[in-house]
Amino acid sequence: MSAAEKVAAQFRELYGTAPEGVWAAPGRVNLIGEYTDFNDGFVMPLALPHTAVAAVARRTDGLLRVHSAEADTASGQGIVQLDTAGLRPGSDTGWAAYPAGVVWALREAGHPVTGADVHLSSTVPTGAGLSSSAALEVVTALALDELYGLGLPAPELALLAQRAENAFVGVPCGVMDQMASACCTDGHVLHLDTRDLTRRQVPFDLPAHGLRLLVVDTRVKHALGDGAYAERRAGCEAGARELGVRTLREIPYELLPEALGRLGDPTVRACVRHVVSDNHRVERTMELLDAGDVRAVGPVLTEGHASLRDDLRVSCPELDLVVSAAVAAGALGARMTGGGFGGSAVVLTEADAADTVAAAVEEAFAAQGHPAPRIFPAVPSAGARRVL
Repeated sequence: MSAAEKVAAQFRELYGTAPEGVWAAPGRVNLIGEYTDFNDGFVMPLALPHTAVAAVARRTDGLLRVHSAEADTASGQGIVQLDTAGLRPGSDTGWAAYPAGVVWALREAGHPVTGADVHLSSTVPTGAGLSSSAALEVVTALALDELYGLGLPAPELALLAQRAENAFVGVPCGVMDQMASACCTDGHVLHLDTRDLTRRQVPFDLPAHGLRLLVVDTRVKHALGDGAYAERRAGCEAGARELGVRTLREIPYELLPEALGRLGDPTVRACVRHVVSDNHRVERTMELLDAGDVRAVGPVLTEGHASLRDDLRVSCPELDLVVSAAVAAGALGARMTGGGFGGSAVVLTEADAADTVAAAVEEAFAAQGHPAPRIFPAVPSAGARRVL
């Protein structure tokens, strides 16, 4: 039985009828470009094979019923029932806020969503910086779009999912996670200009170059809703105001020294330095991939980690240990990925050295008394789609 068939069978057990379809949306890992998306900058994510899967059927009575296999297993929480007309930002703070927020955002945008029965199951690790929440949002949006015949393109679904997370859940994230889940394609990284949502699928065939990209989940749980992410965003916005621009995207890398000289607050200055330089790192990475010089991407990743660690101060000892241990063991480069304060790192390595690098990271964690990390290859995978 496939994962989609299993979720459909669970839906029938829960709700007593068959779903109208089953959809999947992936988590993502970001190769380069962090804290740039809400600054109208550049990012370069790829979709993972790990997905949130949703079996869904329409309702006409205004009720939204949602169930999560993982939440049920962890806490014994059964079906969560909500009134679509009564959905309000902040009205639900549990996992159900993500699909409920999508229904709210669709209805706020004028789309006639009259309710649904939803059963969700996800293999995207939670709290690992791999966009488990965006996967839940995007899979819900895609299912409801198809069932209600809304005809919304993938980027618009991503924007609605982002609105759900920003306004309903209360996390001021940029659009990268939702766009990656909705729009990535198999075998590619997505070069995304978050200012106008211009997208380019960049081939990323690491096996052809004898390379591998590893994801190292430190198992340190991060939560973007705890205020630290919002503080960094506020620092970026303060920098843009002081420099007289709408967003930091408007500061050219060549003019960064002059811009930094105009800023008095060291925290704001550090935010500006990171964002402008990370935008430049995304562009350098795309140029290297286009030139076929994939190995040269490694040092760019490590440089990006130093910026996130020292300027934004969003790393943690475990993430720093992944990077130092991996590079010392021969990896081409590594960096934390996602919002930080825990979560995951990416490591670019020669394929024949991947096991050695992974073992070195595991040994470093054991020596420091940390729980063993979870390490797996990042395989560029397809974005959201119907699976049954």
